[in-house]
Amino acid sequence: MKVVIAGSASLQENIKIWIEYWNSKSKYSVLDYPKVIPQDNFDNLYPDVHKKFFKNITEADILFVANDRKKGINGYIGVETFAELGFGLAQKLVYGKNIKLILAYMPAKEVACYDEIVLWKKLGWIDEILN
Repeated sequence: MKVVIAGSASLQENIKIWIEYWNSKSKYSVLDYPKVIPQDNFDNLYPDVHKKFFKNITEADILFVANDRKKGINGYIGVETFAELGFGLAQKLVYGKNIKLILAYMPAKEVACYDEIVLWKKLGWIDEILN
């Protein structure tokens, strides 16, 4: 199964752990994950990196949100990651794609999209929260 990991590119050590986690499971392989884009060429590289990441979400069987602790907030989900999660959900709802949406952690109430995550989980749109 193809896995795309969404989350903060600034948490590379955590991303590496999640890549190992998914790649160590039988029949799972990580297709894409957040990468640091060099600041000196960010504006030129970002559009293609972003487009490729969203394209890979359309090819994934699992969109995994590696929402580790950031900015002192447990289960942090930033705007970019929430957009990616919303895109994965749109694949499921609009196109009937059989994609699993899995979060590493339930976000803290301080996370801006907390209420949406609670609702999406209640509606069965988020398949699993690992921790």
